[in-house]
This record gives sequence, C-alpha cells and structure tokens, in this order.
Amino acid sequence: MDRYSIINDKRKREIVLLRGRGCAYKRCAFCDYHLDFSPSDDDNFALNAEVLSNVTGEYGELEVINSGSVFELDCRTLDLIKSICRDKGITVIHFEVHYIYKDRLAELRREFDGFTLKFKLGLETFDYDLRERVLLKGIKDSDPVVIANGFDEANFLLGISGQTEQSMLNDIKLGLNSFERICVNIMCDNSTAVKPDRAVIDLFRARVYPIYKDHPRVDILLNNTDFGVGE
Repeated sequence: MDRYSIINDKRKREIVLLRGRGCAYKRCAFCDYHLDFSPSDDDNFALNAEVLSNVTGEYGELEVINSGSVFELDCRTLDLIKSICRDKGITVIHFEVHYIYKDRLAELRREFDGFTLKFKLGLETFDYDLRERVLLKGIKDSDPVVIANGFDEANFLLGISGQTEQSMLNDIKLGLNSFERICVNIMCDNSTAVKPDRAVIDLFRARVYPIYKDHPRVDILLNNTDFGVGE
C-alpha cells in the first residue's frame, strides 16, 4: 500500500496515509477503509514513523489521513507529526475527522498550537435521507451551518444510485458555500453493498465535472484507489 504521495495540482501538499487503532464509528455503509488498523500502538507508531520519514516540507502543507479520524492515532504519532512539521517548516496540517468528534476540534487546535489546522469532515452529501438512511453516516444534524461549524473542508461522495445531476450540483454548490474547500470522491467498487452506479458516474463526467474540474477550491478524485492522485 502506497502511504506517501505529493499533490502537485491545485492545493499543493504532501499527503500521508497513517494507521491508527481503527475507526470508532465503523458503520458507514459504503466504507471498508476501517479495515486498515491495528490495536497495537507500538506497531502503528513504527509504521507511521516510517511513512512520516518521507515528508520533506516541500510545500509547507501536510495532509494526514488514516482509516478513521485523527483522534484514533496514538500519542507518539501525533507528537512525531508536530516534531517533523516544525523541523520541515510545515505550518498547515490537514486532518480528517468524523462528526462524532466535532466537540473535540478545539482541543486538538490547542494541542497543535503554533500550527494552522484544517479539519476535513466526511459529509458525503447534504441529502439527509441518502446520507443517513443509505450511507449511514451518523450525522443527525441537517442544517448546513450547524454541520460545518468547526470544520474547514469536507468530502463528498458521488456516483451512487439515487443521485441526479441537480443533486450533485447542489452538493457542490452548498459545499462551497459552507466550507473553505471540498473534495469530490467518485464511488469505487469495494467489499460493501453500496456499489458505484455507472450511469450516475457518466452523468457526473458529462455534466458536472467540466464545470468544476479547474475550480481552485474543488479537488476531484475520479478513482479513489489511486492514493493521493486527484484531478
């Protein structure tokens, strides 16, 4: 598994895929990403230290992702992130966080005093019925202002049954109104029961992608299996 990459398009940054104790939520119907975990903090730290040794500080920004939320990384890994970022002149750090941790964002900002933290929420869609009855995201709030509070960025999942051209456009427009930037992920086949809908993906490519492919605040991952590679 490739756990380090450099993004040279749009928002230039380095990105690392670390490993933690595992997602505390684990109920998203479309996700098997949580299988990348170990209950051993020692094993996780050894792996994470090796991955983080690749960081150069080239762009002054680092994105840290793991199979869940930053709060599931061990303390030594968090300390090492801080140390490496200081040494390499990195001032901006991006972390992914599930909504269940929304009340702990300020705590981590204090812990990383001196850095600018950007928290990315796995929202997937503003469509409440699709998000909570199909995708099972566990975000019971529906007001975009409430949902976005404390978060800087958000992931959206497109290319699944039930989505239309208008619903995809609505998600992106509302996402740009609610967050500093968004990442559009196109559903890829995995071991879950939620499968990509080829007709919806074709619709996205034909009608939505051309509008936002060059938007500076929109990252688009047409193939989620290509770690760190966006268009």
